Amino acid sequence: MINSLGGRALCAAAAICAVVSAASPAAAGVPGTAAVDWSAAHGASVASGTRWTEPSGTGLGSALVVRGELRNSGTACSSVWVRWTYDFVPGPYHRHATQCGTGTAEVNVRLDPYRPTTTGQLTVCHGTADTRDCGPAVSLTSWPVNG
Repeated sequence: MINSLGGRALCAAAAICAVVSAASPAAAGVPGTAAVDWSAAHGASVASGTRWTEPSGTGLGSALVVRGELRNSGTACSSVWVRWTYDFVPGPYHRHATQCGTGTAEVNVRLDPYRPTTTGQLTVCHGTADTRDCGPAVSLTSWPVNG
C-alpha cells in the first residue's frame, strides 16, 4: 500500500508509462512501423517524403527515420528545419536541408533513440539563417491508427 501522495503520483506515472510503452511497436516485438508520408511547403518550395521507425542503433527501443527531398522552384534559398520536444520541453529548430535556386536537396533525419514522450515538427522556411519566415509545421510523430 502506498501512503504518500508522492508515491501515488509515481505509481500513476509508472502505469501510464507502461501503457505507452506497451503501445510502441518495439514493445510489441515489431521491428518498426510502416512508412508514413509527410509533406510541408512554403512559397516556391515543397518538402516531402516518408518516415518510419526501425530498431535503434543503441539496441534499446527504436529510431525515427525521416527521408525525402526539398524541391525549390524559385530563385531564393529554402531550408527544412526540424524541432524535437522531449518530455514536453521543446528544443530549438535545427536546419537539415537547404536548396538555393531551382533544384532538389535530400532530407535525411534520424532520431535515435526515439522515445514515446518525444514529438517532432518539420517546417520549410525561406532562407538559411532562421525560422522567422516559414510555412506551417507538420508532425513527424503522429501515427495513423489502423483498426
